[in-house]
Amino acid sequence: MTTAETIEAALRDTELDYERNGPDAFVVNLPGTRRLKTACWLTIGEHALSVEAFVMRKPDENAEQVYRYLLEHNARMYGVAWSIDDSGDVYLSGRVALASISAAEIDRLLGAVLEYADGSFNALLQLGFGSSIRREWAWRVKNGESLANLAAFEAFAKNQ
Repeated sequence: MTTAETIEAALRDTELDYERNGPDAFVVNLPGTRRLKTACWLTIGEHALSVEAFVMRKPDENAEQVYRYLLEHNARMYGVAWSIDDSGDVYLSGRVALASISAAEIDRLLGAVLEYADGSFNALLQLGFGSSIRREWAWRVKNGESLANLAAFEAFAKNQ
């Protein structure tokens, strides 16, 4: 079985929503609870499988604290690490030798991406966009708008 066939079979077995982007690339949508969906690209190279997932835009504030948070967590992570692009946007990225690709390894990698993206999402938003979250909360309260999609930030938003 080729690497692409192994990946596709693993994705079918997990029942994740995915698309094939050419013969050597897949985009997998990982459903979360804090970050509702994380798109993860799997790209087969000559010697390695590249894994990349966008997590959030460049922080509006406290960039140094956000990047420190990311670096402090990198040492404990499996298969991927936090990275930033030229714009300062935050990603999870990694490379895995093609020889180690199996259905179990794809499951572990995607599980790691989901755990890190979803598990860190609110903390990263609070660090990098705290003022915006508080302003949005205050505006919605003042105007009687729904707070449903900000509910996870209630204690944070009220604590000024």
